[in-house]
Amino acid sequence: MDAREAVLGRIRTALAAGSSREEDVPLDRRYRRRDDAAREAVLALFAERVEDYRATVHRLPEADLPAAIAAACRRRGVRRLAVPMDTPREWLPAGVEILGDESLSPPILDAVDGVLTGCALGIAQTGTIVLDGGERQGRRALSLLPDYHLCVVFAGQVVGIVPEAIERLRDAARGGKPITFISGPSATSDIELNRVEGVHGPRTLEVLLVERGEDGD
Repeated sequence: MDAREAVLGRIRTALAAGSSREEDVPLDRRYRRRDDAAREAVLALFAERVEDYRATVHRLPEADLPAAIAAACRRRGVRRLAVPMDTPREWLPAGVEILGDESLSPPILDAVDGVLTGCALGIAQTGTIVLDGGERQGRRALSLLPDYHLCVVFAGQVVGIVPEAIERLRDAARGGKPITFISGPSATSDIELNRVEGVHGPRTLEVLLVERGEDGD
């Protein structure tokens, strides 16, 4: 037996011996899996927590969404906007150059004025927006490189607590989709604990929380 086999043999023995340790018994997972709060309370908490992260939130009816997108772009001075290829036509603001994400290299994405996306879901408990590369979200790079991210979140996509979000994301995770959790604009601290924004993603996050009139979502 060479040295490699000797080491691997010891590892196998250790793993086998440790498999029946008392501390390896299944954990009690009877934790809370659903938020029973009223729908309005969940949405209000989501908006509050997102704003706690220094993001901006606007609540609006679906009929006002195109105008809200255009207004946000005007406030920001957006002239070139990157979007996923499946972005609804009515979301695209007039007077702005629209760039589809499939043809954009990292240097071009870094130079655009902003990006417009949808999302997979929002989490009220943590003020988090989740992207999984699905409908109206585009590639992961699309929401990481531009300095400004304008994100549309439909009220029906907002869940109360983290376990609800994990359950909804199960299929995306099993399918190997790129899942990104966004809690406010990108921020970190240097060695002296000075806050630095925009290092790992957009410096500015603006959220349009859209409510549909027919079903309250």
